[in-house]
Amino acid sequence: MKVLQIPFLMFGLVLSLASFAFNMPFIGQPTPVHPVLTEEQKISKLISFIEKTEAKFIRNGTEYNGVDAAKHLLMKRQRAGKRVKTAKEFIDFLASKSSTTNEPYQMKFKNGSILNVRDILYNELRKMEAKQVGHFRGFIAIKVPAC
Repeated sequence: MKVLQIPFLMFGLVLSLASFAFNMPFIGQPTPVHPVLTEEQKISKLISFIEKTEAKFIRNGTEYNGVDAAKHLLMKRQRAGKRVKTAKEFIDFLASKSSTTNEPYQMKFKNGSILNVRDILYNELRKMEAKQVGHFRGFIAIKVPAC
């Protein structure tokens, strides 16, 4: 027996199209689909990530906690207004480096490692966007006879 995976989106759930076509019962539970985030929601989640981090945020040689760093990024976001439309633009133009000294923003972790904020935020953005296509991982498998 082959396992056939056919996604079918209905009312925010991934269902088995074969179940409808062949009048077969569902195998497993319908899987909820992650809602698609707007660019503004992505930016808010990135700022929230910085706010909740235990790492130190380094800006112009001074260390800040996550809450203060998030406030600074939020202020930059509000000043930029409609000039920054996407999460990638937010990372590249506002959250990666100082606009006065051009020094890259960094994060210092408990183990002593220091990484550029740009790289960290792009990694978080990739994770966010991967969840948006998460319904591909939510297929409901059914067994059908091999032809």
